[in-house]
This record gives sequence, C-alpha cells and structure tokens, in this order.
Amino acid sequence: MPEILSQICPAERGFNVTIPDGWLQGRTAYGGLSGALALTAAMQADADMPPLRSAQIAYVGPLSGEVSVRAEKLRRGKNAAFIRSDVIGEAGLGLAATFVFMNAMESAVHLNDMPAPDVAQPEESSGGGHHAANFFVNNFDWRHALPKPDVPVADVSRWVRLKAREGLDPMVELIAIADALPPAALPLMTARAPISTMTWLINLLTPKPQTRDGWWLIRAVGNYAENGCSSQSMYVWNSEGEPIASGMQSVALFG
Repeated sequence: MPEILSQICPAERGFNVTIPDGWLQGRTAYGGLSGALALTAAMQADADMPPLRSAQIAYVGPLSGEVSVRAEKLRRGKNAAFIRSDVIGEAGLGLAATFVFMNAMESAVHLNDMPAPDVAQPEESSGGGHHAANFFVNNFDWRHALPKPDVPVADVSRWVRLKAREGLDPMVELIAIADALPPAALPLMTARAPISTMTWLINLLTPKPQTRDGWWLIRAVGNYAENGCSSQSMYVWNSEGEPIASGMQSVALFG
C-alpha cells in the first residue's frame, strides 16, 4: 500500500492514483483500500486536522484501474471537522464517505464494554490459505484467531497485518486493515455466490492506534440475514487486547 500512495498524482481537491490488479476482490478494489484512499484525501482537505473518530462509507459502484479521489470540507467547528470524500472510477462514483475528525474532550463518562476474545497470539495461531495472484488478501499476513467451530456460525475472527506498511499514517493503516475479513455470514452460505459490502460505519476508539509488529485482531459477527441482505457488527483490538475500533456493515449476499 505505501507503493500505491507514493504514486499519487495531485489534482484539484485531491489526487489521482492507479489501483493495481493485486488489490482487487472480484471486479472492484478491496473496500479497505478504497476507504484508505478516501481518508488520505480527507486528511489533506484542511490544515492541522484532529484525529479521525468516525467514518461512514458507502460502496456505490465498482472501482479499478485509475481513479480520482476528491475531498471537501463540509464544516469545521471549534472541535470537530466533517469531510466528504468521493472515489470516482471509469464507471463513475464508486465510493462516497463522510469522515469525522475530533479532538479529545474532558468527560465524566467512562465506559469500556468491548473485551477482546480469548485467543492465541498470532505467532501461535494457524495460518491462512492460498489465493489467486490478483486477489487483495495476498497483501496481508493473517492467522486464524479462534478454532474452527463444529457447526457453521456467523462469527469470523482473525489476526491480520499489512505486509507493506512502512510510513503509513496509523489511521490510514487501520482503515485498510479493518475491512479485511470475509463477511460474517459467509460460513452459513451453502454454495459459492457473489457478496458485496454496501455500507460501512466505523468508530475509532483511540486517537493513536498502536499495536505490536503490525498485528490487529479483527472480528465480524453477523446478527441478521434475510432476503439477500445481512447486517454484522465488527471489532478491532490491538495485540494487547485493547479496543481500537468498532463498527457495522451491511453486506449483500447474492445467493
């Protein structure tokens, strides 16, 4: 991913860049990569941006090859900034996102109800499988975090890290990582069929995400699936089990 960002060509309100075939998932770019590109443009939309705290991303259409990434400031107050980013490809708008950047504030409310599951560390976990040469998963190291259940369940947990991550902004790296799992409903599908993320809401729980050796524990838990539309909750912890992000996705199941 650093190689992609190094080839950015500045343009009005953003930049142009080419998405390599090795970052595709089917006919479109991996959602974490296109989201990370949108965030990169958003972070450049104004000076001295506070930390990212939330993102609302809609995957409108397919993206591949050369794309244009554009960002505009919607509003910036004393403490928070709202930035919209679009990623546009040959077929038109592919991604529309709204990012919220916000400084820390004093608060009397203290709540942390997101314990990490009891899993083996990545060095002790079983590895991943092999994939086609142009599939995005090849850009990651990953390990199964939980034993395979006796019966299929809508619950997927893995340790994941980017193979190439040097120099990446921690928030950009996190957005690129946090969408790496297959949909939680996938183990319940009885035959191979297309799947597609429609929307993604992710909340960042720390202004400075950090972990050891690039490993992040990611979990996706399905909570509803009917008529080809599924909903899932998503979580990210660092190597120490500290909560880093939480979110939800709507995923279309074409079968």
